[in-house]
Amino acid sequence: MKVLLVEDDQFHATFLQDALSEALPEVTEIIHAADGAVGEEEARQSGLEAIVMDLQMERRNGIEAARTIWSERPQTRILFWSNYADEAYVRGIARIVPDDSAYGYVLKTASRDRLKLALRAVLLEGQIMVDREIHRLQKGGASPRNRLDDSEFAVLVDLALGLQDKLIAERRGMSLRTVQNRLLSLYEKLGVYSEMDESVTLNKRVRTLNRALATRTINIETLEAAQRDLDTWLAGRR
Repeated sequence: MKVLLVEDDQFHATFLQDALSEALPEVTEIIHAADGAVGEEEARQSGLEAIVMDLQMERRNGIEAARTIWSERPQTRILFWSNYADEAYVRGIARIVPDDSAYGYVLKTASRDRLKLALRAVLLEGQIMVDREIHRLQKGGASPRNRLDDSEFAVLVDLALGLQDKLIAERRGMSLRTVQNRLLSLYEKLGVYSEMDESVTLNKRVRTLNRALATRTINIETLEAAQRDLDTWLAGRR
């Protein structure tokens, strides 16, 4: 059994190699890729279908690399390993994982035993396994009332890209009134209204982006991927 390890930090890569050797004696070779772009090419050339993937990497992040790999080989088993339990990452994975694919999401703060369990469960046994904190985000957190639905999240991303309401409506196939209602909902759910002070005038759209970044509802990787999607959409629109 061959495993591809995609991790740009050498210390973490060495730690993972040791954990893999302990958890999976079936592994005959571990191939290390230092970023997502190299990982895509290694997976393509070697036909590897067992991958441990860091999420935050400089040249190409794990979400983008996994999307490419799954588009070519949807049966690939991927265990994501990250410092962050961002809602943005959870949504990103949910959008790209193929039906019935085995995947996992474990935090780098997890114990070594927990990591080894996840490695075996996902890469060998083909199970789906996520950390409790990540599972909580997938279920919408402790307060369903404050959970963003998919249409609200889409409007939030377009807002972060600088689109005005009319262009968001066109892109998302919504009416202008629907977009404006989604914005009002975002102000409420992200706590913008609760921050308002009658003595100070704040820009609600900017405060919404501030709150989304502070709560890691969106992150830089989400915006980079969204910008590429927007560029494609604008090119087709012309």
